[in-house]
Amino acid sequence: MTEIALSSLYQQLILEHYRKPRNKGVLPGATVEVHMANPVCGDEIRLHLQLDGEERVQAATFIGQGCSISQASVSMMTVRLKGKTLDEALALAARFTEMMHGSREAARDRKLGELRALQGVSKFPVRIKCALLGFDALQEAAKRVRSQADGPAGG
Repeated sequence: MTEIALSSLYQQLILEHYRKPRNKGVLPGATVEVHMANPVCGDEIRLHLQLDGEERVQAATFIGQGCSISQASVSMMTVRLKGKTLDEALALAARFTEMMHGSREAARDRKLGELRALQGVSKFPVRIKCALLGFDALQEAAKRVRSQADGPAGG
C-alpha cells in the first residue's frame, strides 16, 4: 500500500472516531474521573475509568469537545484501555507519546492498534498536545488512583 493510500485510510479512521466516538458518555460509579483541557485550542475532555481491585480497567469513557485529533485520539484510547492494568495503560501512553514525538519504531508498534492512525500528527507540533490530551488525563488518573491506594495522607 502506498504512503498516500495509507494516509487516506488513517484520515478516514480519525474522522470515523471523531464523528462516531467510541465510549463517549458518563460512567456511573467510575473509580476515577479526570478533567483535562488544552487552553491554547479549547480542547477539553473528562476521562472516567472504572477499575477492579487489581487495577485493571473494566471500563473507560469520556465526555468532551474539541478538534478531530483530540476527540478521535481519546476515543481510540478508551477502546485500547479495556482489560489493561494501569501499568499496561501507562506503557501504552508512553509508547503513544514516543510516536507523537517522531519515533518511527513506536509508529510501527502494533500494540498501539488504531492509534497508529495518528502518527502523522507528529509532523505538526502545534497538534501534538491535541493528540496527547486523553493520555495526559490517563496519566493523571493513574496518579490519583495510586495516591488513594496509599491512604488518606497520599490523597
